Formats: sequence, C-alpha cells, structure tokens
Amino acid sequence: MMRSVHMVLVLALLLGSGCGSDGDSGDAEVPTGDTPSQDAPTGPTTEPTTIDITDALLSAVSGDCSDYANAYVSTVRDINRNMGFTGDLMITVTDDHCVFSANAIPNHDFNDSARSFVNDTKAQSVTYRVPRAPVMASSTTALSLRTDNAIFLNGVKLDLLAAGCFGVGDGKIGCFQMGSPFRYDPMAVTADFGTDSHNAHTQPDGTYHYHGNPNALFADDGSVASPVIGFAADGFPVMGSYILEGGSLRRITSSYQLKSGTRATTGGVDPGGAFDGTFVDDWEFVAGSGDLDECNGMSVDGAYAYYVTDSYPWVLGCFRGVPDGSFDK
Repeated sequence: MMRSVHMVLVLALLLGSGCGSDGDSGDAEVPTGDTPSQDAPTGPTTEPTTIDITDALLSAVSGDCSDYANAYVSTVRDINRNMGFTGDLMITVTDDHCVFSANAIPNHDFNDSARSFVNDTKAQSVTYRVPRAPVMASSTTALSLRTDNAIFLNGVKLDLLAAGCFGVGDGKIGCFQMGSPFRYDPMAVTADFGTDSHNAHTQPDGTYHYHGNPNALFADDGSVASPVIGFAADGFPVMGSYILEGGSLRRITSSYQLKSGTRATTGGVDPGGAFDGTFVDDWEFVAGSGDLDECNGMSVDGAYAYYVTDSYPWVLGCFRGVPDGSFDK
C-alpha cells in the first residue's frame, strides 16, 4: 500500500511539473521517500524514485528533512558557455540525520549575466548531514567563512559571506579574518561579485553556490505561501519569502536596518560614505522592526525556520542551533 501511495505522489509530481519529457517547470511538492536508514535498517524498503526537478517550484512545508528523502535530477545549461549539465541530488535518512549527497549543479540554467563567471562551473561531490531533530542552542552561533550555511533542495549550498573587505587586495577575495571591518555584502546593489540572475557564482574550484535568494525553488510573486526550500547547517528548515497571515499573503521582513549617518574609520580603515548596505557592517539588528529575530528566523505554531528576505541578512543572520560538522569547509 505504501508503494502505491508513493508512486501516485511521484506521478502527480511529474505530471504537474511537465518533467516527463521536456523538463518544463511546475509547482512540485517534493514527496516523502522510503529510503532506508544508513545507520540501522529496520526492514524491507522500496528503492527511491528518481524525480526530475528541472525548474521545479516546490510546495511542501514539512520541517522534517526525512520527508524529502529521494533521488532528484535536473537538466540545465551554463548559458554563457553554452554547455549542458545534469544536476544530481540524493537525500537519504539515518536515525539522526538526513544525508544530502549532490554534485552542486542547480536545477535551473545558470551563468546568464552579461559577464561570465570568473571560474568555470564544475560538478562536485559533496555530502552534508542535516540533523533530523534540531535543537535551539543556549546561544547563537555566528556565521563564518569556515562553515557553509545551508543546503537547498536542489543540491546547491548557501554561502552568504564574501571573503572580500575594503582595503584588502582587490576587495573581492583574501579577507579571511572574521573580525576585519567593512566586509562587502555580495547581495548589495553596489556589489560587483559577478553573480548571475540567481545571486550565485562559482568558487575557485568551480563550486556553484548562492549568496542569497536563489530566485528559484519557490514562487516569488506572492501568489502562494512559500514552501521549505532547504535546510540550514543546524537542521532548521529554510523557507521562501511569503507567509499566510489572517487569510492574506504577505512578504516576511527582516529586522535588520541600515545604520544612520556616515561610516567612521575602523581599525585604520576608512571607506567613507553613508551606510548604504555596501558592507555587512552597515546593518544593525533592531528588535521588533520586522518579523524575524537576529538569525532571520521565527517560530510559527511552535516550529522554527529561517526565511528568505529581500534585505540583509537575506537568509540567515546566525545559527539558532549547532551547525553540523559536515558543513565545515
């Protein structure tokens, strides 16, 4: 019976997303898989179904990562290089974790800006372990350059921080000390980090990664409440930008605000100018000024999640739980 129900869900997904032949996009609820535990198999299970998620818009809202266990593929293109790629993601389940194994190729076309990526995109072999039962820690954990922030349900990681600071090299790379002042925000309107229309680019080894809203995976037009689009390193889910409140849809808002006035010399470094969002330092958390906490998350019906926002910190401002070591770089 479980096998029959599972196949009906998969068939509905494929028909709804138009993935059966030409890979067109659609609204897809990523279904629950029947993948066996890697730690302690408990009995007969069915093989995971391979689901084409090319350009799919998700709809599932479960905060349990095990509900997304399955195999996923996509067929996409590097636009500027005119090359085809296949995205691969496998999500399996153990007693304590969901294991994301991916090649870091997205489920949408990429490298579509006027200027091509500095580093060519290359398929990778990455594995992340997402805690199945995340727990709020007694204190938050700051973001750092040493830890990836999240893995999305298309197998691409979120890596919010740039290794570029004013006055360090060309400002794009080389600033690896987290205490360095005036770290550039790659999502700022003044930024020039060579990202594509999905706020992503590649690292020197060719790893494609997002710096903010992926402009994929969820409908960003306010037509429906947003689904889960991924999981942070501490296990809490990442949601899109829209919530249903009082029968109406609205975009969730960050509680970070631009500082007032102009920048002062810090650590002997002085970029000058007003606080306009060019640097991470330009922002400050103002409790109650938006919907979300300092980590860019909130609890709804007792379930905590992070949200994609259209201003800093974009997805995560910190971790409310303890990041799993598999996200260490």
